[in-house]
Amino acid sequence: MVIHVVKSGESLYSIAQQYGVNYLEVARENEIPVDQSLVVGQTIVLTQAGDTKKLGMIQVNGYAFPNISDEVLEKTLPNLTFLSIFSYNILEDGTLANIEDQDLINKAKDKRVQPVMVISNIVEATGFNSDLVHTILADTAIQDKLIDNVINNMKQKGYEGVDVDFEYVYPYDRVAYNNFLKKLVDACHAEEFFVTTALAPKTFAEQKGKLYEAHDYAFHGNTVDHVIIMTYEWGYTYSAPMAVAPINLVENVIKYAVTDIPSDKIFMGVPNYGYIWKLPYEKGTAAKAIGNYEAVDLARQYNARIEYDEEAQAPFFTYVDENKKENEVWFEDARSIKAKLELVAKYNLAGPSYWTINRFFPQNWLVLTSLFDVEKS
Repeated sequence: MVIHVVKSGESLYSIAQQYGVNYLEVARENEIPVDQSLVVGQTIVLTQAGDTKKLGMIQVNGYAFPNISDEVLEKTLPNLTFLSIFSYNILEDGTLANIEDQDLINKAKDKRVQPVMVISNIVEATGFNSDLVHTILADTAIQDKLIDNVINNMKQKGYEGVDVDFEYVYPYDRVAYNNFLKKLVDACHAEEFFVTTALAPKTFAEQKGKLYEAHDYAFHGNTVDHVIIMTYEWGYTYSAPMAVAPINLVENVIKYAVTDIPSDKIFMGVPNYGYIWKLPYEKGTAAKAIGNYEAVDLARQYNARIEYDEEAQAPFFTYVDENKKENEVWFEDARSIKAKLELVAKYNLAGPSYWTINRFFPQNWLVLTSLFDVEKS
């Protein structure tokens, strides 16, 4: 595999000629129309060029919303070990808000992918809710009801495990959260289901802040079957413009994580999106999410040159829109994905976990399958 960075005046045909490969095949793999103009700084993956040594076998998790298109799901499932369907919102009485997930479960199993039920403390229209989790954790009867509902749902629908995505848990609920997880794991293991938890990206055990304090890395590492560390959102909707997952900051999290959690239980979060910020940036203004494939199209539309930040290992560009306003875009490309996947090998992690797979980014899967074999059920 070769990752080629487009220079001025190059075309798919001229790039393919440089490496002695068929330009039609390059266009097909990268899902680029053969007659489409290329953007300076854009990446092209040539799987038939170069000599790429496989780095081993990994597991791959992808989060999906139930509204994922059939086409995207069909193209993505061959690259997954787990499909985590987001999400069953927990309710104060220990019941669950239902989602339309049976079709995704069936299609996952057809492709030898293990479907994972995700439960979260999201309250519709307001996001992750600390009080909701506290209500559950403060009452053992509600906990027991919730666990029964989770297990019954997995049995009825055909799930193979559950992912607990409880975020912004009050710091004073840390021990109660640990106790709940132990109870859940014992109940799930008795029925031969596995348990995964989503963890905030910490760099040391006693990191302060409501996002971090109740997430006890050592306890999770000793108790659950897998953890998914959410190593993204440094650049986010209300941040200043920057990479969503700068490789140096991601690695700082992983360096700590492997000291408290067995490395083969860790899935490293990988963002499958970027953001557009209005410039000059004003605190409190919201960035707009954009897909990686769409970001390159945007650069083409405005004739922007894509740059690459070597420290963050992330592409970016600026452009002036039709309203004569300047914008800055950070996203992921084949180079940034390769850098992240190499961390998986460097730290002997279970694999990557993508948030989310609802947008198809062909270059990600070209790079991943060139570097690794994917474990299937």
